[in-house]
Amino acid sequence: MNGIHDMGGMHGMGPIKHDPDEPVFHEAWEGRAWGLQRAMGPYGRGRWGSSRFDLESTPPADYLRVSYYERWFLMLVNRLLRSGLITPAELRSGKADPNRPAAERLPAPARPLSAPAARVDTPVKAAFKIGQRVRSRSINPEGHTRSPRYTRGKRGVVVRNNGAFALQDTDTKGIWLGGRVQSVYTVRFAARELWGAQASPHDVVHVDLWEDYLERS
Repeated sequence: MNGIHDMGGMHGMGPIKHDPDEPVFHEAWEGRAWGLQRAMGPYGRGRWGSSRFDLESTPPADYLRVSYYERWFLMLVNRLLRSGLITPAELRSGKADPNRPAAERLPAPARPLSAPAARVDTPVKAAFKIGQRVRSRSINPEGHTRSPRYTRGKRGVVVRNNGAFALQDTDTKGIWLGGRVQSVYTVRFAARELWGAQASPHDVVHVDLWEDYLERS
C-alpha cells in the first residue's frame, strides 16, 4: 500500500529527535487510548482485519497532523462506528444508549483475518543464501505491505536469515492474504544504490524483507 505513512527515505520531514529517557506515554490520555485498543480486541475478532491497513487508510493530512496514539484512537473510533458497535450519537455524548443491546463478541472466523507477526518455529526452505545478491521487487500493492518504497527495484546483499515469519500483506479491504510462512532476510543496501550520488559512498542501510519481496539480482 503506497501512502504518506511510508516515510522511509523521505526528505523534508525535519530532524529525528532522540530522547534516551522518553516515557512510554507522554500524557495520561495516551495510556487510556492504548488501553481502549487492547480492551476492544475481543470484539474486533471476526469483524476487523489488519490494524496496519486501517492506520494507513487515514487521510494523509490527518496522518501528518495527529500524534502516534491519536492515530490509533481515530482508527478505533472509525472501526467501532463502521461495525455499529457505537453510534455517532453515543460518540458525541460520551454515553452509551441504554436502549441498545450490548456489543456481541463474535466467534473466531474459520480463516484468520490477520496474521501474528511473531517468529514461528515452522521449518522452511530458504530461497536465498548469506552473501547472495538480490533485488527488492518493484511492487505497488493496494493493500498493506511491509515492502518499503525506497528499496523497491534496488539491489543489495543478504547478510542474515532471521527465521520464519507469516507474511503480513493484506488485500484492499485489510484482510490478510494468508501468505505462507517464509524466511525474512536482512539485506544490506549501499546508500548510493538507494539515493544516488548525493549519498555517502561509505554508508549502508540494512532492511528486513520477506522472501516474497526479493528476487535474484
